[in-house]
Amino acid sequence: RNGERYADDLKRVRDEGHKGPEELHRIEILAGYLAHIHLQQHYDPYLWRRRLRDLVGHGEGIMGLTESYPTDASFVEPEQLIAIEEQANRWRWRLKPRYHRLCQVHGDFHPFNVLFDKQNNLTVLDRSRGRWGEAADDVSSMAMNYIFFGLQQTGTSALAAPFDEMHDHFWARYLELRPDLEIARLVQPWLAWRALVLASPQWYPDIPDALRTTLITFAQNVLASEEYDYAHPEAYLEGAS
Repeated sequence: RNGERYADDLKRVRDEGHKGPEELHRIEILAGYLAHIHLQQHYDPYLWRRRLRDLVGHGEGIMGLTESYPTDASFVEPEQLIAIEEQANRWRWRLKPRYHRLCQVHGDFHPFNVLFDKQNNLTVLDRSRGRWGEAADDVSSMAMNYIFFGLQQTGTSALAAPFDEMHDHFWARYLELRPDLEIARLVQPWLAWRALVLASPQWYPDIPDALRTTLITFAQNVLASEEYDYAHPEAYLEGAS
């Protein structure tokens, strides 16, 4: 294996409470990789609609995740999951005409699929979901993990330092390298999807239920927003217990 998982970096930051000198550099590498691959666009309105349909209705998408949650879960009410599914489907209809957004993507760009060696050379794994999709998928997948690890560090619904800085730096660097005037107005369902993945007992069995509740609150709040304020992700945690 060529390098160590980026998730190990985030775990170390979580456990030690501070970032190392190269953390921002690695964030810039990640943002640069995405900005580069997202430049390649692809025209296929049908594939765009299929990607939106997969986001909402696929077995690994939003409905597949809500369906996989325990029916007797103490961290979420059925009405919350119903509302998330309904909001996500409304986003699908809203985004269907934006097929100009289709571009090259990684498709599963989270810290367990990213490796760095000691020279900060980047290796990516598991590009199994297809070459074309929405840039917000990749951006949200990585960005949500800064929120996730930051919430683990505090044990509350507050986003701890230095993960707040890392989150903001990732967004700012990506948008500096690839200005995208639309992404804040359409990233919401992808953020919600990634929040549901992280809250899943199937994929993350060892996190406390309070954190699951916080992530589901985030998903609900972000789906209800017209424009995502990436510089203040804590605003979408309000209402979490």
